[in-house]
Amino acid sequence: MVEIGKVQTLKIANFTSFGAYLDAGTGVRHDNILLPIKQVPEDSKEGDELEVFIYRDSEERLIATRKKTLAQLGELDYLRVTAKTQIGAFLDIGLERDLFLPFHEQKFPIKVGKSYLVKVYLDKSQRLSATTEIYEYLSAESTYQKNDKVVGTVYSMNPEMGAFIAVDNKYMGLIPVNEFFSELHEGDQVEARVIRVREDGKLDLSPRDLSYIQMDQDTLKILQGIKDYEGFLALNDKSSPLEIKSRLQMSKAAFKRAVGKLLKENKVVQTEGGLKQLPTADELS
Repeated sequence: MVEIGKVQTLKIANFTSFGAYLDAGTGVRHDNILLPIKQVPEDSKEGDELEVFIYRDSEERLIATRKKTLAQLGELDYLRVTAKTQIGAFLDIGLERDLFLPFHEQKFPIKVGKSYLVKVYLDKSQRLSATTEIYEYLSAESTYQKNDKVVGTVYSMNPEMGAFIAVDNKYMGLIPVNEFFSELHEGDQVEARVIRVREDGKLDLSPRDLSYIQMDQDTLKILQGIKDYEGFLALNDKSSPLEIKSRLQMSKAAFKRAVGKLLKENKVVQTEGGLKQLPTADELS
């Protein structure tokens, strides 16, 4: 039996003027599946085996293709939105017909041109469809350890908990709300560091490096902030975490570490009002 939405190997049963029919394995000739003529290899003959992908065309007929598809049934795939309608959206899977993402399977607002992580499934009419509800399909059995670097896709945002990340697009991860300082949205791809492997195997992540590495980047960000605000940055160790996050996209603890380094290196001076950069030796000479 053929499997809709999957790559499989089928034999050529017979030829017509518009293509080759592939044996569906049912013993019923009417069930055989058309491979359009432009997809049939030259010098093919009956009995040859071809690797094909099976899906439904615009008229809901089963059809085969030898084109490489970007998604298969049961997979989690990162796919680009090509169009939106009142009933749903359509995703590019590399074939003549796009993959349907029903409106009720969109768990957050989506944008045309942006890619999202989706699960491919068959609807009640045996048509390939997609959903953004992917949590239950992710695994907590990764081999990552603390401080490992990972990449993943944001698949859900929770203002109270943080950004839920599909690490390698298959493992459960979370950037806690106190660990990210730049705006994130569903569909964004991120690089992060494992800061904790929970007992259940889920990964807590941070987009920031270890503090001693991150500090150098933070000092540069502060100096650039002083420059952007015409030589005076109205932040100091008494500023609120919200003020610091808003202006520099870092935590107050990271800010204080970086300022301490700059003060020790005589690169800035701190006043009650904020920070001012000190001239370099070359500038004084």
